[in-house]
Amino acid sequence: MLTRRRSPIRNPQSTLLNFVAVAILFLAHGHAARGAEPRGLDFYFIDTEGGAATLIVTPAGESILIDSGNPGDRDSGRIAATAREAGLSQIDHYITTHWHSDHVGGAWPLSKLIPIRQAYGHRIPDPVPDDISADLITAWRGVAPNPIFLSAGDSVKLQGSRGSPDPRLRILAADGRVEGEKEDAGPITKCDDGDESKPEDKSDNARSVVMLLSFGRFDFFAGGDLTWNIEHKLTCPKKVAPPVDVFLANHHGLDVSNNPALVSALAPEVAIVNNGARKGAEPRTIALLLKQTGDLGVFQLHKNVRDGAANTEPARIANELEQCTGERLHLRVDPDGEHYTVDVPSRHTTRHYDSR
Repeated sequence: MLTRRRSPIRNPQSTLLNFVAVAILFLAHGHAARGAEPRGLDFYFIDTEGGAATLIVTPAGESILIDSGNPGDRDSGRIAATAREAGLSQIDHYITTHWHSDHVGGAWPLSKLIPIRQAYGHRIPDPVPDDISADLITAWRGVAPNPIFLSAGDSVKLQGSRGSPDPRLRILAADGRVEGEKEDAGPITKCDDGDESKPEDKSDNARSVVMLLSFGRFDFFAGGDLTWNIEHKLTCPKKVAPPVDVFLANHHGLDVSNNPALVSALAPEVAIVNNGARKGAEPRTIALLLKQTGDLGVFQLHKNVRDGAANTEPARIANELEQCTGERLHLRVDPDGEHYTVDVPSRHTTRHYDSR
């Protein structure tokens, strides 16, 4: 027996209401998608009171931490608090520029506060010299599985994000050698450019990892505690260091670093000095950076309170008092990489710049 399937009865009014509801949902979703602002590239220069810790968050939400401050709970706590405020649940890439305690000391306590997915550093000298703590290196090895040792010319792969340029992180120097240099190259290069070399620096400062982070037209240079002679090798005989927008002053702004030849080659519009109240931000370097960037381009984490000190204007100094509350600096690059701002939250100061 053949059974006919009965056609469903359609209610024209119900069909119209369903169509309208779907259209409203579609339009609302489209409006939300258009209204959601793409994320830029954020830099947080964290106060470690004469150490170093710079947290970077990419448009994809990927995080890079350059150095981890001093041993103990203070600096690691400040880094973890900043990471949480930035919406992070882990540190994706942790790069120690060199093995001195004010740059690697916070790594172990930090790893107990927030997971570290991958750790990087330059080759560990063997035997370990006197200026490096073997215990801190052992602790660093334990913060993440399979640490990576960086060499000049390497790159750290970063995620891209739709609607923004892909961030690129290149290693310009590490372990005392610069990109493209032969293995037997010495620590001092002779060039007819007026530079006068200083006595060879055999400390781990000279082996610092040097990084160039690029994002569209925006470029950022960070060289750890790199010192005079290796800085010169970045400019001579080949200009490995390109012009940049922002320079994180080497070695907390000490005068044994920040070679004028390097500062001239970088030609930064902004210089960030991660000094302490009685460490770094020395007169020659501050004068050089102010001359290079102009009066509005130098920012310090601390006012230098020593006799005879030179400082940028108070509006661009995060911490005025020696007994401070750990105020930080914040740099934000627009999602297209065309513009950036530097904020001093404690001073309610904001400066706007165009990327080059």
